[in-house]
Amino acid sequence: MGLVIFIAILLMMQALRLTEFVLVHGVSVSLIFQIMFYMSLSFLPVILPMSTLFSILLTYNRLSNDSEIVAMKSFGLSMRTLTIPALILAVAATLMSAQTSFYLGPWGNRKFEVLIADMGRQKAAGAIKEGVFSEGFFDLVIYANHVDAKEGLLKDVFIYDERDPKAPVTIIAKTGHLIQEVKQTGQAGLLRLNDGNIHRTHDDTYTKVDFNNYDINLFSAFDMSEAEKTPPSMTIDDLKVALKNPKLDIKDRRHLELEYHRRWSLSGACLIFALLGVGLGTVTNRRSSKGGGFVICLGLLVAYWVCYAGADSLAQNGTLPAAVSLWGINVIFLLFALKILKRSWA
Repeated sequence: MGLVIFIAILLMMQALRLTEFVLVHGVSVSLIFQIMFYMSLSFLPVILPMSTLFSILLTYNRLSNDSEIVAMKSFGLSMRTLTIPALILAVAATLMSAQTSFYLGPWGNRKFEVLIADMGRQKAAGAIKEGVFSEGFFDLVIYANHVDAKEGLLKDVFIYDERDPKAPVTIIAKTGHLIQEVKQTGQAGLLRLNDGNIHRTHDDTYTKVDFNNYDINLFSAFDMSEAEKTPPSMTIDDLKVALKNPKLDIKDRRHLELEYHRRWSLSGACLIFALLGVGLGTVTNRRSSKGGGFVICLGLLVAYWVCYAGADSLAQNGTLPAAVSLWGINVIFLLFALKILKRSWA
């Protein structure tokens, strides 16, 4: 139930984006379900620790509220014995989380990236927002006062092309048309501009060229092959191989180390959340509030992810090593869990 609830919450946060795909870009409903499926797989490494806390905390909280814990103790069962089922579930969840974090989650994220990239090529105009400077559009910065996404027509176009850093190009045109062509080797696309001029700066030289028609190649059929994996799409084996590269840039190495330790720390969070669930579920005995466990669960999750986001930011900035930053949060919450568990065992 926890998995279903948290996947639904995360998908609801993407509802506007998914609706836009259907209404504006004409994406089929079947393709939307594929996107949702791959997104759900990529969410699993984060959702499994949350679901572990959800299930254990609500179970033990309900047992405590209904005085079942007291009844079990009267039969001679100690809290240490009653904690064993939660630990068994936590170990199973940790193993499952490790597998999803190491392999299944990256696979889902990779499939999602490729699917979105294919959609972007098929509906290239959908990546351009009217009246907004759109960055990352095939390595171009593009602006248009009017965009017809269905027809691929643009008006009052401004483009900044920095694909060659030594000679950046600025292009201004009255109209543009996105043209896509399906070939045997894949799909190709270009942007055909009309009635404009090109401004180029190289060293101390400035050049201006007027044109009636000018084509910019956005992607060729050869480029349709899968691009290099991003760190979230790498398996744990891919990360290990990448980290062994001695020529890695410091910033790239930092990102890879962060992703590597993130996989392990999220898996270890299952055990920590299990101990927290048992401790808080048995210490808080509120007969008047059956939903108290759910409120505590949400509060703990918010507190953990706020701290985790802060630790992640420190690691990205290079303030702290990734291992110290991410595992430090787990250690803090583990000490808190042990303290609460000790109180419940007393």
